[in-house]
Amino acid sequence: MPVQVIIKRKLIIDKPKEIFPLFSKLRSRAKEQPGYIDSTTLRSVDNPEAYMVISTWETADDWKSWFQSKERREIQGRVDSLIGERTFYTIYETVNH
Repeated sequence: MPVQVIIKRKLIIDKPKEIFPLFSKLRSRAKEQPGYIDSTTLRSVDNPEAYMVISTWETADDWKSWFQSKERREIQGRVDSLIGERTFYTIYETVNH
């Protein structure tokens, strides 16, 4: 069953030209991973510094493999050092009522 991963970041940065290429790299590399389905990036209307990515994967294990990969961790480390804050991740599954 597909899962959705919610990725939240707060972008209080002085150098947006450095951060956005890293986001593009994370997305383009994620697209090449087994189990990747789709993702959407959103920015809060009320708080323009708040960003959220909704990423859909075939399984939680597919996401976890990408999440734990050395390549993703290195890129994410650069992102977190530029924004000066941690990125938060939550995995959700569909609930059928």
